[in-house]
Amino acid sequence: MKRVVITGMGIYSCLGNGLDAVKESLYNGKSGIVFDPERKEMGFRSALTAKIDVPDLKKELSRNQRVYMPEQAKYAYVATAEALRNANLDIDFLEAHEVGLLYGNDSSAQAVMNSIDTMREKKDTTLIGSGGIFQSMNSTVTMNLACIFKLKGMNLTVSGACASGSHAIGLGTLLIRNGLQDIVVCGGAQEVNPYAVGSFDGISAFSTRENDPTKASRPFDRDRDGLVPGGGAATIIIESYESAVRRGAPILAEVCGYGFSSNGDHISVPNVDGPSRSLKMAIKDANINIREIGYVNAHATSTPVGDRNEAKAIYNVFGDYKPEITSTKAMTGHEMWMAGASEVIYSMLMMKNDFIAPNINFENPDEDSAKLNIPAKRIIKHFDTFLSNSFGFGGTNSTLVIKNI
Repeated sequence: MKRVVITGMGIYSCLGNGLDAVKESLYNGKSGIVFDPERKEMGFRSALTAKIDVPDLKKELSRNQRVYMPEQAKYAYVATAEALRNANLDIDFLEAHEVGLLYGNDSSAQAVMNSIDTMREKKDTTLIGSGGIFQSMNSTVTMNLACIFKLKGMNLTVSGACASGSHAIGLGTLLIRNGLQDIVVCGGAQEVNPYAVGSFDGISAFSTRENDPTKASRPFDRDRDGLVPGGGAATIIIESYESAVRRGAPILAEVCGYGFSSNGDHISVPNVDGPSRSLKMAIKDANINIREIGYVNAHATSTPVGDRNEAKAIYNVFGDYKPEITSTKAMTGHEMWMAGASEVIYSMLMMKNDFIAPNINFENPDEDSAKLNIPAKRIIKHFDTFLSNSFGFGGTNSTLVIKNI
C-alpha cells in the first residue's frame, strides 16, 4: 500500500478567505456567526447563519465559465486555486497528468429554485438559460472544477450528507493507496443561501439564540439548543508519497487512517454504536497507539442528542485517555457538506502552529461532555497526530487520522 500525504490546502470560510486569515480566527476564537434579517422576513424560526460573501470571479474566469457555477462552486474554485498553488501544481502539470477529483456536495438548492421560478413565472423553459442544468446538478462542483482546472483522473461528487467532505478525503486515500491515482483533489463545498437550509429550520434543527449570534453555536455545552448553518469550501491535495517526493512538493502531513460506518438506525437521530465503530476502524487503519492522538476535532454540531451520543462514543473509544477535544463548529456553525474537509484544514493549521483553538461557548458541561477534556480557552500545545470525526443524516460516519510530517 502506498503512503498518502497532504501537499496543499485551500479554504474559503466564514473564518476568513485563505489559510492565513483562518488561522488567525482560530487562534483568537473568533466566531463567523451573524443574524440575517432576510431569513426572518422569509419566515425562518432562526435567522442565524455563518457570514460569507460570494466571491466575484469576473477577473479570474470568463463569463462562459462563470455561467455554469452556482454559489458553492465559486467557493470551491477559490479554495482549490489556493490549494493547487500551495501544492506547486500548475495548469501545465494538470493537463499533462491524470489528477483525480473527489469533492463533497449534497445540494444545489438555489440554482434549482431559480430555474423553477423562471418556469413558473415565464412559462418558457428556454428562459432558464444554458447554465441552469449544470448549476442545479448535485455534481455541479466537480464538473466545474474538472473543466476549469483540466483535471483528467477520477471525477466524482461524494454525496454523504454532513460526512461528504471527510469521505472524499478517505476515498481519495484508498485510490492512492491502491495505485489507481497519484494525486487527488479532495474537499467539500456548502451553499450558504436560505433555500439550502429552510427545511432544516422547519424541523427546529437550528438554535434560536438570536439575541447573541456569536454565542448560539454551543457544542457540548449543557445549554445548547441547536446548530447554526454555515458553509463555504475547503480543498485538500493528497498524493502518494512517491509522487510528492518526485515533484519536490511540500509534504505537510500523512493521511494514515480512514474509518467509516453506518448506524443502520434512525434517519436523523445518531446513535453511539455507529460512530464508535468508525473511530475504532480509523485508529486500527492508522496502526497507531491511541495515546499518540494529541487532539480530536469532534463532529459535535450543538444539537442535544448528537453531541451527547458523540461524547459517549469518544469516551467509549478513548476511555481514561483524555486528549483535548473541541468542535470548531462553535465558531463556524455547521458547514455541512464542507465540514469534513474544512475541519481537517482547521486541525492542520492548529497542528502546524502548536495550538488548539478554543471550544468557545462551552460554559457548562452535561454529564457526558464532563467526561471529556474540552478546553473553552485556547491551548498552546504541540501535537503530531489528530483525529477528525464527521457524521451525517442517514447514519453515515467518517473518521480520519492524520499525522504530522
